[in-house]
Amino acid sequence: MTLKINYLDKKKGSIKNRAIFVHSNIKTAGFKGDFEEKTCQKIANLVKKNKNIKENKIFTLNIDFDEKVIVIYLTRVNNQLNFEKLGAKFFDFINKNEISEIYINSPKIETQKDKNLSFFNSFIHGAQLKSYEFTLYKSKNLNKRINFFVNKKDYSEKNNKLDAVLNGVNFTRDLVSEPGNILHPDEYARRLLKLKKIGLKVNVYDEKKLKKMGCNALLGVGQGSIRGSYIVTLEWSGASSKSKPLAFVGKGVCFDTGGISLKPAKFMEDMTYDMAGSAVVAGLMKNFALRKAKINAVGVVGLVENMPGGNAQRPGDIVKSYSGKTIEVLNTDAEGRLVLADALTFTEKKFKPNFIIDLATLTGAIIVALGSEHAGLFSNNDNLSNQLHKTGLKVDEKVWRLPLNKNYDKLMNSKNADMQNINYVGGASSITAAQFLQRFILNDTPWAHLDIAGMAFSKYGGALNSSGATGYGVRLLNKLVEDFYE
Repeated sequence: MTLKINYLDKKKGSIKNRAIFVHSNIKTAGFKGDFEEKTCQKIANLVKKNKNIKENKIFTLNIDFDEKVIVIYLTRVNNQLNFEKLGAKFFDFINKNEISEIYINSPKIETQKDKNLSFFNSFIHGAQLKSYEFTLYKSKNLNKRINFFVNKKDYSEKNNKLDAVLNGVNFTRDLVSEPGNILHPDEYARRLLKLKKIGLKVNVYDEKKLKKMGCNALLGVGQGSIRGSYIVTLEWSGASSKSKPLAFVGKGVCFDTGGISLKPAKFMEDMTYDMAGSAVVAGLMKNFALRKAKINAVGVVGLVENMPGGNAQRPGDIVKSYSGKTIEVLNTDAEGRLVLADALTFTEKKFKPNFIIDLATLTGAIIVALGSEHAGLFSNNDNLSNQLHKTGLKVDEKVWRLPLNKNYDKLMNSKNADMQNINYVGGASSITAAQFLQRFILNDTPWAHLDIAGMAFSKYGGALNSSGATGYGVRLLNKLVEDFYE
């Protein structure tokens, strides 16, 4: 679905369908000049009839056989998220009712012009987020266009922050939506190199470099594939050179068969999105560059493909990680933590960041625990955890903190190496995975792990996303930076 925002020209009368914002204290006189008197009265009657409703609703008034007034009834208008959700709801309404073009009056809810503009921009932004579809591989262009017409004084087309977020979210969605035969690690690394054009510093560490560095945990995951394995760093310098960077680390398993510990065939096709954590990092860094964020930030992604084969890692293999710690690989399908193990230590050692936040579709157990409502949050730092929780509520990308404890940590000890990559005692699978990751934060850097397995992809869609790749995490982390670090 393509949503196009158009500035209204002199042909205003040729657009049959109109949308207006109303609230309970509306007066019909407010619409004189926009509508005929009988239409104003219909609007007033609608408002009177629904004055006790407690949530924003959308109604249709049929004025003529080919002319409609869409009434957006406001009960809560006090925050940006509320308007983003309403914009997404409005887009769904227009799409389902097969309305191809509509003129939208901006809401008259604030005396301050800039505040009113901000709310309306958020409304349009929500519609744009909701309109995303991935149709790249459709042989026929079935993608229809919906045109929103707005007044130039009401809508700022060049809103750097909202446009940057939209670009970042949709870049993430595009990456997650690509099939595994197209977006394998080699191609992924090439696409990230293209981000140099927008001001990011991009470095690619290939297998030769990674072997020399001793990143054997990550390399072990990818050794069964004909594709390469990589660590790619994306750096944005928007603050003084003395300022420590904020670090974001992502799991990029471009396709996960489980390796020798092979997954069941059913739903294995969904494992194209096992690189969603890395895609969030890429989208977030693109957003920072586009909006010229006043921070220093680094994104680090580990890109691999987990395949069975003659050279694949075996259950029982022992590898030495970049940190120097050894890992007994009891299950090759617990591969994401091996990728992150090397990526986390590398990030901490090379960049000495203010904090590290990693994102990964790490465990199915987090979906059992939290479904598709919250990402799992694990952290060694209360302040960072509280910031993430508060921010998640603001942008409706919620997180829920789960415990870390030395008693869980014992479950990852190995008889044959420093640790094993899976807890075979049973239970607490998401927690013990996080405990494993924590072992690779060597210098007490504030760290948070977001298990986004239930959030990265949606079968049915959400308030601000259609079904498919959600882009979860870009808005969350961008807002975190805006509120607390910029």
